[in-house]
Amino acid sequence: MKHLISILLENESGALSRVVGLFSQRGYNIESLTVAPTEDSTLSRITIVTDGDNSEIEQITKQLHKLVDVLKVCDLADSTYIERELMLIKCRASTTDVRTELMHLTDIFRGQIVDVTSELYVIQLVGDTEKLDAFIDIVGKSAGILEVVRSGVSGIARGERALRA
Repeated sequence: MKHLISILLENESGALSRVVGLFSQRGYNIESLTVAPTEDSTLSRITIVTDGDNSEIEQITKQLHKLVDVLKVCDLADSTYIERELMLIKCRASTTDVRTELMHLTDIFRGQIVDVTSELYVIQLVGDTEKLDAFIDIVGKSAGILEVVRSGVSGIARGERALRA
């Protein structure tokens, strides 16, 4: 089962390394990892997407709590949450038909064409992982995909639940 683990930690040198090291030492795979400072520049928030059963995730969160720099740990999958990911995708758009198709698909998926050349389009898309995967599948059939860059998942709990120091 997919889990989004959100971690609030001190924005210190080596803190991210210790968190990632904990996963690798125990053989847990990280599918996605995003890190950025919060509104408080002394704190960072890490969102890790990993796969595992509830007992494995419980073990991970217990181990994360033991790290010196970690202030709070939350499995967002325990309640409802919002997740988003940013993707930039570079596609070959060498004919009028392909350009029209790409513009139409970009509109359907509520994306934006952010760069245009005579042969290429760069499309920006924001959404959950399934939406971005679906876009890649569809565009891959109608246009040549040259490059894909994804930011990794960012997630936040719905409602009053918040991860704060």
